[in-house]
Amino acid sequence: MNLYNISFNNLRRRKAKMVFLVLGLAIAISTVVTLITVSRAMNAEIATSLDEYGANIVIVPKSDDLSLTYGGMAVSGISLGAHKIYEKDTEGIRSIKNADNIKIVAPKLLNAAAILQRNVLVVGVRFSDELALKKWWRLAGGRPTEKHEAIIGSEVQEKLQLGLRQSFEIEGERFVVAAILEPTGSQDDGIVFIDLKEAQRIFGKPGELSLIEVAALCYDCPIEEIVRQTSEKLPEARVMAIRQTIESKMEAMHRFEHFSYGISAVVVLVAALIVVTNMMSSVNERTREIGVFRAIGFRQKHIMKIILIEAFLVSFVAGLAGYIIGLGVSKIVTPLLTTNGSDASMMNPTLLGFSLALAVFIGLASSIYPALKAARLDPTVALKAL
Repeated sequence: MNLYNISFNNLRRRKAKMVFLVLGLAIAISTVVTLITVSRAMNAEIATSLDEYGANIVIVPKSDDLSLTYGGMAVSGISLGAHKIYEKDTEGIRSIKNADNIKIVAPKLLNAAAILQRNVLVVGVRFSDELALKKWWRLAGGRPTEKHEAIIGSEVQEKLQLGLRQSFEIEGERFVVAAILEPTGSQDDGIVFIDLKEAQRIFGKPGELSLIEVAALCYDCPIEEIVRQTSEKLPEARVMAIRQTIESKMEAMHRFEHFSYGISAVVVLVAALIVVTNMMSSVNERTREIGVFRAIGFRQKHIMKIILIEAFLVSFVAGLAGYIIGLGVSKIVTPLLTTNGSDASMMNPTLLGFSLALAVFIGLASSIYPALKAARLDPTVALKAL
């Protein structure tokens, strides 16, 4: 009879203890699987939701700005050796190594213009990108579909007394109000938004941009690496991460994840104590059996192998059961905590492997001391009980 048969037969004889041990470990593993699955689903949803709140990277032309004082007067706006960025540079952003983390690239051209004898800031945008970047916008009217249609902010509408489908001129070009932006409390309220190509044409700046706003997916995204790669692609531009936005995103996304890790650690510790207690009880009950094994020539390493093989078999079964139970619980819990939990119960080979490895590690690590105690048992003392 080999060691594997001895371990297997012992588990069969002690079914109640085996079921208790499997159940304890399975509950621990299922708790860990549930917390990991739910936290991932929540973090992914939070990341998607937070990324709807605008750009977290801004790209502007490099320039050497000087702030001078002359004759007691402040003189500003002096730029030396100013560089330019162009619309084609957006293609460079999309070609960086971490391009998969780039969600939206929204180029802009800013100019001041006189509209109805009032000075107004006119911003040329790609409407598809701008509306995707600013999902909080609420428009009275429809999104522009023609190149001579515009969106005006609420302050502009009030200042110029323009209504929907009314026309106005910018640099001699006639535009029609397609939509009025409801108050946002931001600078957008005082801006007239027109098509980027039209802005470049009427202001005589073909292909030029004033700035580029970038929304990067920030669930564990390497934001500083994205900034570095973008700077390499655009040497004439200054790439800045809006650090406050990024840090608030990361903090919100990882808060629940850290809580999950803490709960998982406590559950794993409890599971380890269950295994130690169960294995120690098993060793104490098998004193005579172990004494016989030692008397007929089994070495200490053989006794240890018997105990550890039992722990491995029980732990493997518990890991598999815990993974299945965890997915089932996740399927129920995730929709209650998120708006879309469809991916929570999908089979994940990596998580399955982690569950089995964790269960086996807990089982073997917690069984080392009971196995050593069994191996060091004096056979003469054990045989006296016969």
